Amino acid sequence: MGAVSSRHPSGASLRERLPAFPWDRLEPYKATAAAHADGIVDLSVGTPVDPVPALVQRALTDAADSPGYPTVWGTAALRDALTGWAADRLGAPGLEHTNVLPVVGSKELVAWLPTQLGLGAGDKVAYPRLAYPTYEVGARLAGAEPVVYDEPTELDPAGLKLLWLNSPSNPTGRVLTVDELRRTVAWAREHGVLVVSDECYLELGWEADPVSVLHPDVCGGSYEGIVAVHSLSKRSNLAGYRSAFLLGDAVVLGDLLQIRKHGGMMIAAPVQAATVAALGDTAHVAEQRERYARRRTALRTAFEAAGFRIEHSEASLYLWATRDEPCWDTVGDLAKRGILVAPGDFYGAAGERFVRIAFTATDERVAAAVRRLAD
Repeated sequence: MGAVSSRHPSGASLRERLPAFPWDRLEPYKATAAAHADGIVDLSVGTPVDPVPALVQRALTDAADSPGYPTVWGTAALRDALTGWAADRLGAPGLEHTNVLPVVGSKELVAWLPTQLGLGAGDKVAYPRLAYPTYEVGARLAGAEPVVYDEPTELDPAGLKLLWLNSPSNPTGRVLTVDELRRTVAWAREHGVLVVSDECYLELGWEADPVSVLHPDVCGGSYEGIVAVHSLSKRSNLAGYRSAFLLGDAVVLGDLLQIRKHGGMMIAAPVQAATVAALGDTAHVAEQRERYARRRTALRTAFEAAGFRIEHSEASLYLWATRDEPCWDTVGDLAKRGILVAPGDFYGAAGERFVRIAFTATDERVAAAVRRLAD
């Protein structure tokens, strides 16, 4: 039997279509940092390290006896929780069950959305010049053309089918204003372009108050042509649960629901129950914000004292920092001190002189980084 072909209908092989997986390049630096006498301080990946809230764990275990298949659309209780949270937290009134869709983690959604929307050769997918790499990956998996932008309303709309927004930004922490969001939504509607706004860090604003694309001040009270992506990975420490969801245009979400039914893309029933519990509680969110605020202050103070300049970073879980040198030089120097950070060029060529510093490390590890930076 011959080897299975990985060639796309366009003729390109999988390796030709996809960029190299960026994190593999960081492994030698991780090994250097891990060799530090006091161990590694890993500030490279924004993965939660604090406990899953107790009420969420209880909800998960209480639903552990779930022998039947869950539904792709989720339970009615889950959909009620999603619409209620959106009204309370995003100021997005009037959402019905047809305006919500649970998904198996936001990265899966980002990677496969262009394919699920039926995009391909001749279609364009646009995303910020500095951005989460999976936006590009999703376009390439579908065989569509990835396009970067500085200002979305200056894009050529010809062939443009999907426009990604990301506020607060990963990696920079930049927050788009209401005026910027409103202008982009109006432009996209004028040209028939679907706007999908990645808002997974929305509840982690520090020097700005992020606003959802679903807020009436942005969308005019209509959800036509817009979808917001949210996740419980950051605000509730549920990265291991793979719980995320979409909110917005009922027609778009209805089409995605049918596709995802055929693909069996469903959140596990205990995770659905845990999601309901997480969305119904604000105390654990406030507690986690306080942890991150302390770590953010400690790391920002230490890095600035060590000669770094912090740009943007008004929200999210990262500091966008530079010493005005090639990012890999910075990564290498910090690795010798046992501190691992992400090189800025992971997020686009425009980040080649920056590094991304996550404050998702324990208090003890953050304190270790502060001491090392002072040496």
